[in-house]
Amino acid sequence: MFNFNEKLITLSTEAEQVLAPIYAKLDALCEKNSQKILSSFIKNRVSYSDFTDINGYGYYDGGRDKLERIYAEVLGGEDALVRAQMMSGTNAIALTLSALLKHGDTLLSVSGTPYDSLQAIIGIIGDSNQSLKAHGVNYEEIALTADSDFDYDKIKERIEKRDITVVAVQRSRGYSDRDSLTIEKIEKLCSMIKSIDEKVIIMVDNCYGELVEDKEPTEVGADIIVGSLMKNLGGGVASSGGYVVGKKALVNEVAERLTSPGIGKDLGANFNQNLSFFKGIYLAPSAVKSALKTAVFASFMLEKLGFDGVSPTFSEYRTDIIQTVKLKNPENLVKFCQGMQEGSPIDSFVSVIPAPMPGYPHDEVMAAGSFTQGSTIELSCDAPMCEPFTCYLQGGLTYEYGKLGILTALNKMLEK
Repeated sequence: MFNFNEKLITLSTEAEQVLAPIYAKLDALCEKNSQKILSSFIKNRVSYSDFTDINGYGYYDGGRDKLERIYAEVLGGEDALVRAQMMSGTNAIALTLSALLKHGDTLLSVSGTPYDSLQAIIGIIGDSNQSLKAHGVNYEEIALTADSDFDYDKIKERIEKRDITVVAVQRSRGYSDRDSLTIEKIEKLCSMIKSIDEKVIIMVDNCYGELVEDKEPTEVGADIIVGSLMKNLGGGVASSGGYVVGKKALVNEVAERLTSPGIGKDLGANFNQNLSFFKGIYLAPSAVKSALKTAVFASFMLEKLGFDGVSPTFSEYRTDIIQTVKLKNPENLVKFCQGMQEGSPIDSFVSVIPAPMPGYPHDEVMAAGSFTQGSTIELSCDAPMCEPFTCYLQGGLTYEYGKLGILTALNKMLEK
């Protein structure tokens, strides 16, 4: 059994009482999203035969086609591409951008500098001859305002020049010190851009945000959204894969980039993943609810223990499953991550230490005792080893396991 500090036990009991109204709202959101997904399963007549392993070229996979219709319906798009061949969210984003941007086109990021691993894709860092810049794509960015909103005046002025091909929005905060972007803000942005130039393609990196609000970016004006099945929509069941949802013509462009021109979505064996993909999205509302409750609980505990830079605070509105806290020094950061690892079901005996990670400029410390490597809908945390030593935690397949993981991490720091 766990031997938690008495202070943590007392505070945890208080948290359950204070957070009950917030948890009730998350329960209601989960039920709404569950109804939407179950309705789509029934409408599309999902059958046990849809889980059949299709090999070779993967032609005529009725189950795969049904799954993609469900994704399109649930996320508010015309079409979807949901494939095991997309290995991560980063892979899905790289694929989408390279499909939609050609030599001489301009990509405009309106949420500031993108997440670390995306910078090499664009060509901001590194010298890859496969980056967008190496293929003649121009790149510009406009920072968010000090209150984590879009700089609408600067964006309007830039779009009015009518030479932007794709506007990119990163919904989640990534490793930046800003709030994640709400659907309300994304809707206002899309409305403004389309009123100026309807031809601009608005792409949203939707990672960590799926099913957190009652709408998705494609329901409020975004042309295409991209994400990973090892995050929210995989429900902790999908062991790989990514998705692209949006306008039918744009999804087809991405599909042809993935497979071959003229073939598009018709090609692609499912690697016997149909069952896990169907089951993943079916369980996703519950997994997302658990991750959100875990994040709210963590926020409450960290605030009450006196830590600074807790964002969002426990009472703030959320648009993704990420919780951050500034731990002030490398010792606290490593101890917290080690504690999270000790409270994990897999590799709990491992003592995590900072180390280099592909695609990131700083050493990273990561706790990820998950059933699927890299699955961040499962309880995990990670951080770059640099000032202000901010820890980014997310996930929790059940609230009970998430709560235990948070308490173990906090207990580790209190021992120090």
